[in-house]
Order: sequence, then C-alpha cells, then structure tokens
Amino acid sequence: MKILTFTTLFPNQVKPNHAIFVETRLRHLVASGQVEARVVAPVPWFPFTGKRFGQYGDFARVPASEERFGLPVLHPRYPVIPKIGMNLSPALLANAARDTVGRMLDEGFDFDLIDAHYFYPDGVAAVKLGKHFNKPVVITARGSDISLIPNFAKPRKMIQWAAANAAAVITVCDALKTELVQLGADPATITPLRNGVDLQRFHQGDRAGLRRELGLEGFTLLSVGHLVELKGHDLAIGALPLLPGVTLLIAGSGVELPRLQALARELKVEERVRFLGAVPQPELPRYYGAADALVLASSREGWANVLLEAMACGTPVVASRVWGTPEVVAAPAAGVLMMERSRQGVADAVNALRADYPAHDDTRRYAEQFSWDSTTAGQLTLFNAILGKQPCP
Repeated sequence: MKILTFTTLFPNQVKPNHAIFVETRLRHLVASGQVEARVVAPVPWFPFTGKRFGQYGDFARVPASEERFGLPVLHPRYPVIPKIGMNLSPALLANAARDTVGRMLDEGFDFDLIDAHYFYPDGVAAVKLGKHFNKPVVITARGSDISLIPNFAKPRKMIQWAAANAAAVITVCDALKTELVQLGADPATITPLRNGVDLQRFHQGDRAGLRRELGLEGFTLLSVGHLVELKGHDLAIGALPLLPGVTLLIAGSGVELPRLQALARELKVEERVRFLGAVPQPELPRYYGAADALVLASSREGWANVLLEAMACGTPVVASRVWGTPEVVAAPAAGVLMMERSRQGVADAVNALRADYPAHDDTRRYAEQFSWDSTTAGQLTLFNAILGKQPCP
C-alpha cells in the first residue's frame, strides 16, 4: 500500500531530533516491506534565516525537500499568526499543503490513505485534505493534542469533528483513548498502539567505562527533554538538596535554561548539576548507560520515549504519574513512579529506587517487550482493514 504521512512533527536537516518518534515509527512500518511512504511535513513560513531570529530563523532554513532514510520529505510553508491564529491553524495548514499533495498525485504517487500525527492542527488539516482528495485519514493522538488543546472551545470542536470524520484513530496509550471517548469519539474507531524502542540503537554498554569517560562519580540522575516548564527539570534540580551526593545531568536545550541555572545557584547545587545542551539521539545511549536512573518529572506525557530508551540501556527510571507513563513503568524492573509531582516526590522516588534497585539486565529485559514489531503489525492490520485489503503473508 502507499501512504502519505502528514504532520508538522517530523525531523529535518535543521532540527534532526524534532519529533524523531514519528519518523522512527514510519521507518519501521516501511521496513515491513508492505508499505511505500512519502512525507509532507509543513513548517511555518518566515522570511529570514538568521540565527538571531531563533526558532523562526530555524524554520526558514529548512529545505523545501529532502530525503531521510530513503523517505522523500516535502516541507511546504504555511502562515502562522502569533497569539491570535490558533483557531485558524488547521485551515491555514490544509490550504498551504493542498498544492503540494496535488502535485504528488499528478506525478504518480496515488497514495491509499493519509497517516496524520497530532490531532491539532495537523489531524484536523489532514481530514480537510482527505475530504478534498477523497482519501481516508488515520490520525494518531500523541499527548497534549488531547490532554491540553481541547481545553480551548473552538479547537475542541474541530478535534471532535476530525475524530468523527477520520477513518480511524490511533492513540499511543490507553489513557488517551479514554480521554478521546470522553470527548465524544466512538471507541470502536480508536486503536491504542504504543510507541516502541529501537533495541539496536539503545542497548547496554560498558557502564563503568562510560562513567569514567564522562567523569561521573556517585549516584547519577539523568533528565532528558526540551528545557520547557512542562518537562519538570526544575523539580529534579529542586530534589538535589534532599539527595546528598547525587549528581544530575540535564540533556536538552530551550528557553528555561537561564531559570534552571539560576535555580541551581539559588539552591547551592550548581556543582552537582551538569547542563549537557541538546544531545543528538545517537549519543544518548552513552548518557543513559552511564546514569543510575532517568528522571522524568513531566506534567504531561502521552507515551514518553525516553523512558523505554533508558530502560533499553539497562537504566531504571523515576517518573511522574501522568497519562501513559504508568503504562510504561509497570514493573519493579522498570523503575518507580512518584507518589506526588514535586521536589519531595522526586527525592522520595529516587530513595525508593535506591532502596530496591533492580538489576540492569532485568531492566533491559523489561524493555525488550516493547520493540516496534507489534506496533508495526497493528498499523498494517488497521490500514489493510480500512482499505479492504488482505495483509500480505
């Protein structure tokens, strides 16, 4: 079958780590040999490429087309209206992509369905495109598109419309399916298909050697994610006064860096906090493998890939009890869930983990049940059912 993946959440030359989980799922699907795919990943229009313009300058430097792992990727531009444009975003996104999709069809790529990721504005725009080109649409809900955006009245109505008009909906955890049903979606149309982990890329290494290489001593925590408020890096820093001798590594970049650095100074733990900046995904196994635990103190997560990545490297986790996270951290070998999302909650969970620390091999074996194979099989079954096709043997 031929599919068109449509989403603003896709890596590119300028931001190779941006939403890499969408690309990873698609790569595994294509590797099945049963799917041919192309990607339309729109980016906001901006006229200037200078780095002084921050993320907007980054958008301007994204090429109009590129190829990633053999996948053709197109990046049409769409207008973004700051602050007031939220309600217009789906229509602007669909209008900007329509010509690109039309040319793709004219050039001979007559795709069977649209595989859209993130409900708003992407999924709504994809359904608009599906109606225009008479193609079925499958939307994957990933987190804040369902846990946060429906709090706004007009986007909520558009999300409900998209769910009702999509051929099917995928959620990355059971918790998001429950929330979608509460929004009025038909549960019969919703299939939970969790994210997997690349067990070849993320694997156990020479833990002692990695620690020497990185200059680590004593119990070491790792927090991975954009430096934004919802990720809760401040809670991990705030827990350090309650955790004598513990070191914290923070991998990520973002607007919260100055505030986080100031917090570390204020709490007099700056010598125990190391800001790593943005770490390319191929480098992450070194840090996962050297750390004693990953801390994820997020306020919202659909299915956090960093949890399984750490576990695949043999490193247990300490995580907040939000959305799909309890579905990931579901055994002692995986790690510990916080009783409360606070500095004290982080510290208590770390101490609980240290008191009953799992064997690294057990943590790795736990992660091995989360390969991408079952997710790929689930997608193929769903897509073939929509298209009325029998799966290939």
